[in-house]
Amino acid sequence: MKGRPLRFTPRRDAGMHRYERALEHAGFSPVAGVDEAGRGACAGPLVVAAVMLRGGRRRIEGLTDSKLLTPGRREELYTEITERAQAWSAVVVPCHDIDRLGLHRCNVTGMRRALAALDEQPAYVLSDGFPVPGLSVPGLAMVKGDQVAACVAAASIVAKVTRDRIMVDLHERYPDYGFDLHKGYVTRAHGRALAAHGPCPEHRFSYVNVGRALRNNGEVELVEDTDGEVPGEDCTEGARA
Repeated sequence: MKGRPLRFTPRRDAGMHRYERALEHAGFSPVAGVDEAGRGACAGPLVVAAVMLRGGRRRIEGLTDSKLLTPGRREELYTEITERAQAWSAVVVPCHDIDRLGLHRCNVTGMRRALAALDEQPAYVLSDGFPVPGLSVPGLAMVKGDQVAACVAAASIVAKVTRDRIMVDLHERYPDYGFDLHKGYVTRAHGRALAAHGPCPEHRFSYVNVGRALRNNGEVELVEDTDGEVPGEDCTEGARA
């Protein structure tokens, strides 16, 4: 369902919660934010999270794009969100599903599944970057949504922390790649590891650099990119409130 025009214009001085407040005044409550982590990685899963926050004095302060926060601060906010949010969910999409179905399809499907996994249905959905088709409620895709809407920022943090923890665990299984440091993104260190060892089962073989490493016996292009995209339904649901 397409988004509807708001009767109330969000006030910039209302901070990160201004969109939720405007939607509540327009009769849409609760509002869910949805975002992902790992879209630009060439190894590991895609993680999609959905969060519905509480209003008033129960608001969580300090929410913003997870990439703008230190790891320690992300962990602190993750704890606050998962303990105090009205509802939250996380969906983990494994790398082989990304290879089989394509990144964008997995991303959209993951967003729908994360929203469906919430304990309560939202009245409106805010998403980061692009719309989520096939919803039974209206929604709005926002440019840099995780920097302007609190619920999207909260979803960004839940997705990022969930995925980072997974990548740290994968480092224990595949210590040659440094997953605990670069989290599967395309860095020079990751490129050198691919060149030396070739891809492991947690790499995305549909991605150009991974496929090149496989074909050329480990000769890969070294590109520095900590969170960019490398082009290249069956998702596993994570914890939820």
